[in-house]
Amino acid sequence: MNQINRVAIVGGTHGNEFTGAYLIQKFAQFPDLITRSSFKTVTLLANPNAFAARRRYVEKDLNRCFLKEDLQDPTLKSYEELQAKLIQNALTSNGDKQADFILDLHSSTANMGLTIILVNNHPLNLKLAAYLSRINPLVRIYRCSFQSVEENPFVNSLCELGFAFEVGPIAQGILKATLFQQTEELVHALLDYLEQFNQGEIPSNNETLVLYDHLSTVDYPKKSDGTIFGMIHPELQDNDYQALNPGDPIFIAFDGKTIVYEGASTVWPIFINEAAYYEKGIAMCLTQKQQINI
Repeated sequence: MNQINRVAIVGGTHGNEFTGAYLIQKFAQFPDLITRSSFKTVTLLANPNAFAARRRYVEKDLNRCFLKEDLQDPTLKSYEELQAKLIQNALTSNGDKQADFILDLHSSTANMGLTIILVNNHPLNLKLAAYLSRINPLVRIYRCSFQSVEENPFVNSLCELGFAFEVGPIAQGILKATLFQQTEELVHALLDYLEQFNQGEIPSNNETLVLYDHLSTVDYPKKSDGTIFGMIHPELQDNDYQALNPGDPIFIAFDGKTIVYEGASTVWPIFINEAAYYEKGIAMCLTQKQQINI
């Protein structure tokens, strides 16, 4: 990719994540904020019905509807499945609709701070993530790369260039000014970087990048009938991106018994106690922290 011609900023993929949805509304009202001379920036409210209902989704999680095989399946006709096909058409059509970079804006009830979620290892994505983490030390980078684009169910499967911002903690269905402003600042910095890229002003020197690579997910302690009998331990709650060592408390059962982490090595949990993940059977995601050269 030698030139970025069209950047798409997507918000409201989950209707009760207001930070991204209202940023989309702000940018639509004040388009000069996201206008750059070398490319066109477009905005998209991804799930308007869910946003209007103040719900994560209407029938199905939209950000799990972008598997290539599902987008090509004419029998899938839930609201979100149809919406995913509309988004695909809006962002990947040949000609002037083709998005060269997609930024998807999300928020979390977990203490994720300012997180970039990478879904592939494209060099431009890595360098842009490194740049954003360098200008803002609060930015962390979570990599959940898929083996192929066919395995990626997220909006970002539609374009090789791009990633998601995940910010938190923030309750579902509300706005928090600090996170809103920090997210907007990251958006502006990202657009400025892409402008510099188009103008050939990005240095080619090597740099290091700290990544949190996805390992696995952990469910809540449950009985055989699926009933939860414990919760995140107070010593772990809100400690996203902090080291969790074998033997450290991870859950506390309703009878007061502490359940410890029994893994063989240190991990770094994220999305700890994310409200939207209870239905998915995910109490947290475990990651491995590493530093790479890019």
